[in-house]
This record gives sequence, structure tokens and C-alpha cells, in this order.
Amino acid sequence: MANQNNNKGGQQQDVNQLLKVRREKLQNLQEAGKDPFQITKYNVTHHSSDVKELYNAHEAEILGDRKAPDVEGLDDAAKREVINNDYNERREIMDAKPIEVSIAGRMMFKRVMGKASFCNIQDLKGNIQVYVARDNIGEDSYADFKKSDIGDIYGVKGFAFRTKTGEISIHAEEITLLSKSLQILPEKFHGLTDTDTRYRQRYVDLIMNQESKEVFIKRSQILKEIRNFLAGRDFMEVETPMLVSNAGGAAARPFETHYNALNEDVKLRISLELYLKRLIVGGLERVYEIGRVFRNEGVDTRHNPEFTLMELYQAYTDYEGMMELTESMFRYLAEKVCGSTKISYNGVEIDLGKPFARMTMIDAIKKYAGVDFDQVPDDAAAKKLADEHHIEYEERHKKGDIVNLFFEEYCEKELIQPTFIMDHPIEISPLTKKKPSDPTKVERFELFCNTWEMCNAYSELNDPIDQRERFAAQDANAAAGDDEAEHTDEDFLNALEIGMPPTGGIGYGIDRLVMLLTDSQAIRDVLLFPTMKSLGDVNKKNDVKNQAAEEMKAEPEKIDFSNVKIEPLFEEEVDFDTFSKSDFRAVKVKECVAVPKSKKLLQFTLDDGTGTDRTILSGIHSFYEPEELVGKTLIAITNLPPRAMMGIDSCGMLLSAIHEEEGEEKLHLLMVDDHIPAGAKLY
Repeated sequence: MANQNNNKGGQQQDVNQLLKVRREKLQNLQEAGKDPFQITKYNVTHHSSDVKELYNAHEAEILGDRKAPDVEGLDDAAKREVINNDYNERREIMDAKPIEVSIAGRMMFKRVMGKASFCNIQDLKGNIQVYVARDNIGEDSYADFKKSDIGDIYGVKGFAFRTKTGEISIHAEEITLLSKSLQILPEKFHGLTDTDTRYRQRYVDLIMNQESKEVFIKRSQILKEIRNFLAGRDFMEVETPMLVSNAGGAAARPFETHYNALNEDVKLRISLELYLKRLIVGGLERVYEIGRVFRNEGVDTRHNPEFTLMELYQAYTDYEGMMELTESMFRYLAEKVCGSTKISYNGVEIDLGKPFARMTMIDAIKKYAGVDFDQVPDDAAAKKLADEHHIEYEERHKKGDIVNLFFEEYCEKELIQPTFIMDHPIEISPLTKKKPSDPTKVERFELFCNTWEMCNAYSELNDPIDQRERFAAQDANAAAGDDEAEHTDEDFLNALEIGMPPTGGIGYGIDRLVMLLTDSQAIRDVLLFPTMKSLGDVNKKNDVKNQAAEEMKAEPEKIDFSNVKIEPLFEEEVDFDTFSKSDFRAVKVKECVAVPKSKKLLQFTLDDGTGTDRTILSGIHSFYEPEELVGKTLIAITNLPPRAMMGIDSCGMLLSAIHEEEGEEKLHLLMVDDHIPAGAKLY
């Protein structure tokens, strides 16, 4: 262990020395009057891929009829001579009509060979090799280039050519250092693989991982094509407030803040709905908005507290019209962005070209759970069914809430191909028109694809009297402890009383749509700057290590235990044979997510040293957010029989220390040194 620590210290010293050398190089350039940071612009005429495409086309035009040399029957030396002569002739012909280019980008590779060198420049569209010769750029420039570092940003002027190995490159005639890199990029061949660093330092991720850059280029294309599609249907893009007094339009807990100028508490919007409907009242018949919304909830692979939502509203149509629009738009996006209506997610083919399946929520439950809720008479009978099927619910829940819980438990996981789930219970749809044929249900659908909810749509409720009653029911839920309930919005009710035409509306989670179309496994992979918990020794303003704070940590933390109550030791005896059968193991947290519809449970995916992932559920969400536990080493009992919790088998138990402090229960997961490997047994 001592040797390991010494090696680590030596590596850190080496890194610090390299960083120091880079700063010294910058200082030398500045003292010589060559400060790169004084350059304000550079004329870029082409990107790397443009150069390659132009050269290929130019070469085909000039040398299209030229055949490869015949070397049949020649010995190796003769072959080399013939091929070399052919190359030189081709170069002479091409160089007589050169393609002059000017590119700029980051140097990712450099090989110095005396009087001539090669480097690789990476820009927005890819990378290209550059040949740098002393005789072409001058002795001073070449001397400076030899001192350059990986990560430096260069401008290169020259002409395109093809090397003897067949690689299209740029023959540099002038190079300009545009920015000096003072940090060290990750090692070339392994790249940036640590996900935490990738998310916190996205700028490095975009430099090192071309796949990541392509995801975000495709995300931009998706947004552009959504706008093109809606423009073709005469929709008008609008903007509505982010800071609101009443955060309505969805079942979610809002963030709260204070408006200093008005001396009022306000909330960040959780939805776009109520303001967009006001615009329908005002006569703007087709409107949509793409914007950030904010929900004060947990973080997992499919949820981020701030995310991009698109909502659109169309007068004089209903949820059937929204189904047609959704199906057409998804098909259009797949063709434009992916090149085919058949896409693949995690190795599973999803066909967006076929007509989307349609199924009521009741029929889906009947198919996948074998329960017909149309035959369930009341709330009490629904709760009895939930008890029999081990589905957790709250006392305030009604039959419609239980229906939704059954759907989430039994049906969502079955919906791989695109499927419209229609006609939801009225209890979970406070802004939706009732079905004329069954007032216990509403004209609402959700599109499911790849087991995910992709969008949510209504025939919008435009009856102000009914809407007031629905708001009152939501107010009652809030009073009963539902912190996600909506509240009465008097101005919105006034707008409805002015009169809103029959309207179809829909909301799309853009981030989840991007995940689907880019085959991305986590929402953080499609957010340039996802929400991350601040590190313990990090300045929370910008996630940069605060050296002053580190120095202040020299004094050990003093903890007051005077108000702490510990459970009495040996209150209950356990016989030794029983205790000795418990298998305590070190486990590494590979993934941790909040269990949907549970306020307490976290679902852990663990490496227990066996090579097979272990799932354990633990009711500790009130003490920990999932993302702060990923990568930790914990202690678990691993030989307990599986226990079903929210329909998920929990295979073991994580150990925690629990105590009482000033009348409140406190909990701390047992975390151990990361040097302990997964599967290590405790004695």
C-alpha cells in the first residue's frame, strides 16, 4: 500500500510539473511578442470533412480515367519504384491545380520528425492530418510548433493532398497558434470514460468522445426538424413565463424562489400548459413552445430536475387529432434524423413506420394483469385488489389512482413497440374532458415506446364549471398531504369563462425522445450539462476545487452527540448459528435510481463480485439522492431470499447505522474504503 501511495504521489508530481511547463511555454511566447490570446479572429474557409469531400471530387474529376499501375510479375523493389513513380505523377498533376484551404481546430496528435512533422487537427466536423515542414512555414514557426502541446488550438492554411498511404491531408504553408491549452487532455487511446467526469466537464467529453458530440449534433437536428414539421402544419412558436405564482399543468413538486423587485415568492414552472391554453382563448389557434421546465424531484437514468418539454395546442380538434399528429411527427423525425422509420434501441428494433397500436388503459391491465377494473365497483374494492397484488398505495387514493398503479406495475414494461394508451381515469386527469360515454374516464392518451412514456395528450377541458370542481379536488389532495397536487388558478378559470374552443393538446419530453432516436442509455447522455450534486470539496458555484476550503479542513470536525439516542445494545439476542449464516459482502454501486411512484425506495444495481449484477431495494430516499451513491462501496447481506417490493425482487439488504437525534430518526449507509474489492467477505 505504501508503494501505491508513493506512486500516486509521484504521478501527481509529474502532472504538476507538466502543467508548470505549459505555463512557462505560454510565458515565453508572450515575452517574445507571440501571445496567442491577443489574436481575436481567424478566417476559416473549410472544415475537415469539407476538405476531404472536395479533394475526392477534385481527384475524381482530374484523375478519374487514370488506372492503377500494373505491377504483376515485378519483384518487391521494382513494385515499390513503379508505385512511387505513379504517386509522384499523381501528386504533380493534382498539385498543379491545388485546393487551397484554411482550417482551425484543436491539435489531438503530433509526431515530430526532424525537418518535417505530422499533426492531427480536430474541428466541428471531424479531424484531418496536417503535414508541417520547416521549409514551408519557416524556421521560427517550425521551432514554435515543435514546442506545441496536445490540446493547443491552431489555424492552418495550405493545400489538400493525398499521402502515399492514401490519407487526405493538408500541406501546411502557414500555421498560427490561436489558443494555448494549459491543461492536459485524457490519454488518447482510452479517452474520457469516467461518466461523472464526462457529465461535469462536458467540454472535455466533447473533445475526446466523437460519439458524444454526434449525440448533441443530432439533438439539435431533432429540434430543428420538429420546428419544420410544425411549421408545415401552420403552428406558431411562442414563449411563456418561467417564473409563476401558481405552478400548474402537471402533478409535480415545484422549485420555489423569491422575486426581489416585487417582494413576492414565486415558483419555477413545471409545465407550459395553462399559459398556452390562454393563447388558444385569445384566438391563436395553433401554438407550441419548446422550453425548460423544472420539477423538484429525484434524478435517475430517465429523469432530470430541469428538462426540455414541448407542448402544443390546436383548436377545433381532440385527442384523436393529437394521435394522428404524434404518429406523423415521430415517423417524420425518424426518417429525417435516423434515415429510416425502423430504429434500434439497446439492440431492440422499434418500428415507427407501422400504424401505432391503440389500447385503453383498462384493456391493457386486463391483458397484462388479468384484472378488469370495469367490474370493480368502488374505491374499497380497488384497494382490496391492490392489497392482494402487493401494490402500495396511499389512503387518499381512489379507484382511478389504483387503476394507474396497476398499469404502471404490470403494463408499462410490456410496451416496446409504439402504443397509444387511451381513456385514463378521471382522478389522475384534472385538465381533461370526460368521455361522453363514461364520465369516470377522460379523453386522454399517453404514447409508450420502449416501455417509456413519450408524450401525454388530452381533449382539453374547456368547461370552466367542471374545471373549478376538478381544481377543488386537487386542493383537497394538497391539504391531505399530496405535494404534487395542482392548485386552483383563478386567472386560468377566468380565461375559460371568456370561452375556449374545443382543443387538442399534447406534451412531449424532448430529452427522452432524443434518447430514443440516438440510442442513449441515460438522460444525462443527452443533456449537455445535467444536474449533478456538488462534490464535497468543491466550490458549489462552479464545481472547481476551492483550495481555501481544503486548507480550512485541517481541523477535525467536532460533532455534538449530546442529543443523540442510540438503541440499547443486546436488546434482543440472536443465536450464533443464525448470525453466522449471514453472508456480509462488500458491494460496489453501479447504478442507483428512485423507484417510480415510491417516495422511499431506491433501487441499487450492485457489483457483488460474482460477475452478475445484484438488485437491492432500500427505503432510504429521504436520506440520500440516488446520484450521490453511484460508485460507493457499501456493505450488504447477500444470502437473503428475494423479497418483492413494488413488483421488483430485492435480493439482499444494505446495512445502515440508525440513531435518533432530537426526536428525528437519522440514517447513514455503511460506506467503506474503495480499495476493498466487490465481493470481499466480512468476518
